[in-house]
Amino acid sequence: MAVQKALESAKKRNFTETVELAINLKDVDLTIPKNRITEDIILPNGRGKAVKVCVIGGGELALKAKDVADIVITPEELGAIADDKKQAKKIANSTDYFIAEAPLMAVVGKRLGTVLGPRGKMPKPIAPGADPAAMIDSLRKSVTIRTKDRKTFHAPVGTVDMTAEDIADNVELILKRVESHLEKGKHNIASAYVKTTMGPSERVL
Repeated sequence: MAVQKALESAKKRNFTETVELAINLKDVDLTIPKNRITEDIILPNGRGKAVKVCVIGGGELALKAKDVADIVITPEELGAIADDKKQAKKIANSTDYFIAEAPLMAVVGKRLGTVLGPRGKMPKPIAPGADPAAMIDSLRKSVTIRTKDRKTFHAPVGTVDMTAEDIADNVELILKRVESHLEKGKHNIASAYVKTTMGPSERVL
């Protein structure tokens, strides 16, 4: 089993390695935007590591988010962060997902779009005053698949601390979801490999 082999061939490191899935597509023209894949997938067994979520909003939403989000940015703080490009990039790079109060989406797009857009981290909207706990919980178990215009793309599917079975379940779900976006399904996937951060890759497909 590829996942088992990848885990066994990974040397012990002084950090917890991520297990990644690399998928190579074929016979797909990704210069055509409609052929590109962008999807958040909730993994059945989670990512095995902390996923940082930032909530942008005020009032009741900010209060509820305080205990469950990693960062809360109020509408008042948004301008200062947007004006400080270095800080904006730092937050964008260190945060996995962003959630923004629906009425603020346009402002966030205008002020932070140049930083979040290219990283594929534009916020997901949430109703004002809603409880973000469930949404944050789902995002913490999610991975984002983005092909852009390249036929090879990667997705984290777990860490070396997880069991091979749990990682294999995550891999299977991602492959199924990717296939569902492709015109010829499985036949548009040239190959798929699984590897730890610094370990050798093992072929899955």
